[in-house]
Amino acid sequence: MRKLGIIGGMSWVSTATYYERINRLVQKRSPPMASAPLLIESLDFCQLYALREAHDWERAAGVLIDSAQRLEAAGAEGLIIGANSMHRLYDDVAVAVGIPILHIAEYVGLAMKRAGVSSAALLGTRNVMTESFYRKRLVAHGIDLLPPNLDYVAMLDRIIYEELMVGKVTREAERTLKTIITNKAQDGASAIVLACTELDLVVDVDANVLPIFDSTRIHCEAAANWILGQEAVN
Repeated sequence: MRKLGIIGGMSWVSTATYYERINRLVQKRSPPMASAPLLIESLDFCQLYALREAHDWERAAGVLIDSAQRLEAAGAEGLIIGANSMHRLYDDVAVAVGIPILHIAEYVGLAMKRAGVSSAALLGTRNVMTESFYRKRLVAHGIDLLPPNLDYVAMLDRIIYEELMVGKVTREAERTLKTIITNKAQDGASAIVLACTELDLVVDVDANVLPIFDSTRIHCEAAANWILGQEAVN
């Protein structure tokens, strides 16, 4: 098996999910006592929280680059960034290391293309929903994305940053997400992309009015396949 590095802590809640899911997938396809060879650096999310200004993103890029280089020096043969929003810095980090980084949106796009999805709504943090760095990866796979609803953007930002990232799960958040997804179906979406690694805490991925493409599940599947040297199939 190949050794994978995880840049985590964004948030610790989703990093724990990554660790568990990757190991379960690896164990399922390996001898019963197998564990995934992982190197995890859990960053202090206070340095990377709700970035807005260009200089904030430049500082964050330095934090992620340093982390990636430490993981590479420690023996990681490949990397994942355990957060959708931090893939805004993917290109900066990728050129700073000599090992591959598995891009979360690339694997989501591949999964949707294989499923024959033509239109979808993207749900996540403000920068994921409104900026181009994530959307263009999905569009490149032939996915037509609905424009973001700014009211939903504000609702989701609050739920993600104030609740889910500190491990708080409420029925109100579950109802809000169910309403948003129902409305997106009425707006013409044929699928939903959960482009936040914590949103599956409040969305029933396997039973909803629309097919749900959970970026965390898909990324973990890609990571397990990479560790095992298998073709990534989502």
